[in-house]
Amino acid sequence: MDTASLPLPGASLPDGDAPLPTSPDQLLARLDALGIQATTHSHPPLHTVEESKALRGALPGGHCKNLFLKDKKDQHWLVVALEDAPIDLNRLDKVIGSARLSFASAERLWRFLGIRPGSVTPFALVNDTERKVRVVLQQAMMEHDLLNYHPLLNDRTTAIRRDDLLRFIRACGHEPAIVEFGRIEVDRAE
Repeated sequence: MDTASLPLPGASLPDGDAPLPTSPDQLLARLDALGIQATTHSHPPLHTVEESKALRGALPGGHCKNLFLKDKKDQHWLVVALEDAPIDLNRLDKVIGSARLSFASAERLWRFLGIRPGSVTPFALVNDTERKVRVVLQQAMMEHDLLNYHPLLNDRTTAIRRDDLLRFIRACGHEPAIVEFGRIEVDRAE
């Protein structure tokens, strides 16, 4: 990836037609070069978990949401969890060891991960060559063998094995923290 294509700090979000620093095809080629098997399905653009649930059909595996956050000390965080995980930003900071958290702007999302809102994904770490983003993966999500994420655009979904996700993240120069949070407890009748 050519980091010169990423805007300078303080630059605004490019228009919707501007090319991504890494295309979905380049991402999939990178996965292939790492020996990572992935299956990608095309669909209409999805912007919310609700839209995803309605249109994904019977795609197997854990379906996930991704939060790009910044803390009070200006550290950036990518938090990845199962789509239904309750995440309380007022408590998450204590769990992951950050300062107080808030959602990062679209401009920061573009600057640090090279993607647009609605397409947040751990695959965007391919663009964080300076390793400015800390990665947090939900423990409950990592209990699924197969996981689903957008491959840099929200008009497709890529399924990847849990261990391959970790291998990809590490190949991007990040060491993810696997943290227990947002687990939904199911009552079981005896």
